[in-house]
Amino acid sequence: MEQSLTPNEKKVWYIQFLSFFKNIFLVIFSIFSYAFIGVKACTYDLFVYLYNSTSWRLDKAYKRTKEALGNQELKEPVKKKKEKVYNYSAKTLAKLEQEYQELVKDLQTTGATRSKEVNVYYFKVRDKNGKIIKGTMNGLSKLDINAFLVNEGYSVYSIKTSPMINFLYKESSIGSPKMKTKELIFWLTQLSTYLKAGITLNESVKILTKQMSSSKSKARAFQAISYELTLGSSFSAALEKQGSMFPALLINMIKAAEASGTLVETLEDMGSYYTEIDETKKQMKSAMTYPLIISIFAIVVVAFILVVIIPKFVDIYEQNNIELNGLTAFIIKLSAFLQSNIVIIILLIILAVIVLVVSYKNIKAFRRSMQTMLMHIPVIKDIMIYNELAIFTKTFASLLRNNVFITESIDILSKITNNEIYKSILFRTINNIVKGEKISEAFKDHWAVPDVAYFMIVTGESTGELDNMMQKVSEYYQGLHRNVVNNLKAFIEPILISFLALVVGGIIIAVLVPMFGMYGQIM
Repeated sequence: MEQSLTPNEKKVWYIQFLSFFKNIFLVIFSIFSYAFIGVKACTYDLFVYLYNSTSWRLDKAYKRTKEALGNQELKEPVKKKKEKVYNYSAKTLAKLEQEYQELVKDLQTTGATRSKEVNVYYFKVRDKNGKIIKGTMNGLSKLDINAFLVNEGYSVYSIKTSPMINFLYKESSIGSPKMKTKELIFWLTQLSTYLKAGITLNESVKILTKQMSSSKSKARAFQAISYELTLGSSFSAALEKQGSMFPALLINMIKAAEASGTLVETLEDMGSYYTEIDETKKQMKSAMTYPLIISIFAIVVVAFILVVIIPKFVDIYEQNNIELNGLTAFIIKLSAFLQSNIVIIILLIILAVIVLVVSYKNIKAFRRSMQTMLMHIPVIKDIMIYNELAIFTKTFASLLRNNVFITESIDILSKITNNEIYKSILFRTINNIVKGEKISEAFKDHWAVPDVAYFMIVTGESTGELDNMMQKVSEYYQGLHRNVVNNLKAFIEPILISFLALVVGGIIIAVLVPMFGMYGQIM
């Protein structure tokens, strides 16, 4: 058949052959390009849109609530929902009465004695509608728990505690989870709004307990705060007793505000502070998440080509005894290696990620080495340094403005960062203060502290306005951080798309080149 072709027919056939493979290449490249754009739109872009939309709606709701409470008094709704009234049998009521009599006797004797440690008390009460409610609460004595529940409008029938009750409920009652930043912002904003509207602190906490009752552990912690306030404890002491639920920074700020009588202003300031910190963290996560998603997608695409598509061409090469060049042979061997070891490779990658994460969280020397390495990589270095400086200086400025002692401020600052390099700077700062030296000496000639930040801190010390200068440093580096993140997001997409196209295109070319050899054999 080959001898019957004329030179013109051969030329036409060759052109058609090249056009065919050109179209295949364009189709494959278009598939992966549009698949990449589709996956990006369905994952990252959709996530960002939903996140920003939800955040905007929540912020708008906060502002509406704040304006409404600030301009007018709280009013009862016109239509009240009909509440269910509970009725119980005579036997049940008699049992409740018996438990009540036992409680009265207990409160007059051992129940009035306060323990040195907090215990968990299991109680049985009836609300205004007659519903029997059982629950747990941590306190120092049965008498205190009874007084608190009666003050809440309940009819108390039973309050018990024992080693078994402490064992079963102590962890969930006292060890409350840490509040998320978004929840903390809402809590601070609402609390300051209620206080400005003339509502007492304890009543404001009770209102927030109902508003944030979706989490039982958090609702129990807010109830414990109200209990502490009822007993006469300070607000900062009540927050401190909830373990790690509230940040040490917030507790110390409130402690200083209680001494100066500026609680409402401090709550508003802390609400703004955590809002700005949350925005900075979201920028940081956005900068790291976007290239990570694209890189994972690129790896999946290349692995799919090597494991699924390349073996199809291997059969064609073997059937036609085509001689392979070095690049094609390498890709085929790589494809065969991945096919036979894909499960082991995936398991090794998962194991390596787990080991890295666990080591980073638990081994200080490893974490410091990783942070030092990352902080010397271009672009990543700027993102990390600007982010740490913005958070550090903003927090320091807030502490100084609220008259928190320098030594306490440094201790708090060392707890808000997980960066070992900046923690070492803070420890040097404490040593300098003990020696009577300036704070700025700890930042002098340090590779992780830009000269601009150092000289601004020196200026603040010289003028006696360190808090204002720290705030300016924070705003300056927050702006730089925002610009770096935006520039990174603008450049990372074309760079990664080009890289993906280069890798995929190189694989396709390496696969198609031997086909031209097959055409030469046919001719």
